[in-house]
Formats: sequence, C-alpha cells, structure tokens
Amino acid sequence: MDEQWTHDKALDLLCQHVTNENLVKHCLASEAIMRALAARFGEDPDRWGLAGLLHDLDFEQTKDTPSDHGNQTAEILGREGVPDDVIQAIREHNAEELVGVERQSRMGIALSAAETVTGLIVATALVMPDRRLASVKPSSVKKRMKKKDFARNVSRDRIHECERIALKLDEFLALSVEAMQGIAEPLGL
Repeated sequence: MDEQWTHDKALDLLCQHVTNENLVKHCLASEAIMRALAARFGEDPDRWGLAGLLHDLDFEQTKDTPSDHGNQTAEILGREGVPDDVIQAIREHNAEELVGVERQSRMGIALSAAETVTGLIVATALVMPDRRLASVKPSSVKKRMKKKDFARNVSRDRIHECERIALKLDEFLALSVEAMQGIAEPLGL
C-alpha cells in the first residue's frame, strides 16, 4: 500500500473526526481484527487495517442520520487519496442503511463482521471477574452470542457473515479474540 498511509497518519485523521474515546477504541479493535483477517487471507494487512481503523470516521456526525454513515467518510477519504477498495469496504460495512450499496467485496464483508464482533468481545470481557481480554476465550464469546439478551445491540447476523468469506464462526471468533488481546492495553482491557 502507499507509504503515505501509516497507522499513525490514519489514527491522526481518525482523532480529527472522532472525539469519543470508546469509539476510537472500537476502531482500534476493528483495525486489529482486520489486520489478522488480512494475514489469514494473504491480503495486505496495512490496507485492511486502514479500513478497520477509519470505518467510523463520520459516525459522530451521522449518528442521527444512519443513511449518511459511510458516505461522508468516503468523501473525506477520497480527498485524502485513500485507495478505492478501502473506501468501498467502508461504504459496504453500512450496506443496510446506504441506498444502492451491497456488501460484496471480501474486505467489506470482513469489515462488517469484524467491527460488529468487537462489541461482543468487549461485553464478554466486561463480565469476566478481572474484566480483562486475557480472560476471554472464543468459546465464551460463542456461548454468549447465543444469548439474545447479552449485548443486545450486537447483530449476530453480521457476525455470521464471516461464513460468506469462507471463514467458519469458530475460527473467526478465535482470530478476533486473539487480535484484540494483542492490543488489550490501548483498549484498556
């Protein structure tokens, strides 16, 4: 990928647009999972990580108009010279709301599943006695995923989309938990 898009540059851009600390942590977690998925599929981890880190760039501005979420990010990133496939994946992650957008690319499907599973993994960590990611096992996440009243706002269907990119749920959960455990300190977990 273009040398200009380092993690630090992308994080600076994110912090120019996102002030909520928990949303920044969510983006960092999404980046970590996307990097792990890229490695799993033999894709560019920097490119996939960029999609994970910047996918909610416009969330604070569009939270009251979900049908705009992703479009403002696409405009900003287009001006910044971010690769088109990254921008498309970011638009696809909100395909349920964006008219005329379908989740079709492997990166877009991965991003949707990755950014969604972060909430389930964090919620699982928070019910552990030590409230740490280190205590979370993929089996614990899967068990809680089956409970509809646990992390109610997390779309199980979007997590299951990992199967559309030939990744079984168990492998996806294991990869995601491990990726987030690798950045537990910045996540505060």
